[in-house]
Amino acid sequence: MADEAQLDAIARANAFAVYNGITTHQTGDGTAEAILEIGPDSLNPYGLLHGGAYYTLADCAAGSACRTDGRKYVTLHGSLDFIRSARAGQVTARARVEHRGRTTCLVSITVDDGAGTVYASGRFTFFCTGTL
Repeated sequence: MADEAQLDAIARANAFAVYNGITTHQTGDGTAEAILEIGPDSLNPYGLLHGGAYYTLADCAAGSACRTDGRKYVTLHGSLDFIRSARAGQVTARARVEHRGRTTCLVSITVDDGAGTVYASGRFTFFCTGTL
């Protein structure tokens, strides 16, 4: 598993995630989560959590799960299925590495509210660009 201080520094340096109110945490080897407290800036015109917020949240969690091996990754592909809509509260993307190869990493994602309501699920593929 990668050094926790290094991973925290990378998460804090992700200006896009910080701007969007997303925090990430590694939860084990090959697992991570990203949390978003829903606010007015994360809603679409219908008062629902914007699809781009779900995707960004999931991508942040998945990338964080990849990096637990001490290497750097960039997203190659991501697919997210929207199941239901959140309006308020907190949502968490939970990521788990399904396969780690020499140059790619496949991660599964679930976005939920922590109380059993699943809002989205999907898979992301990352490309390894080197060591941290």
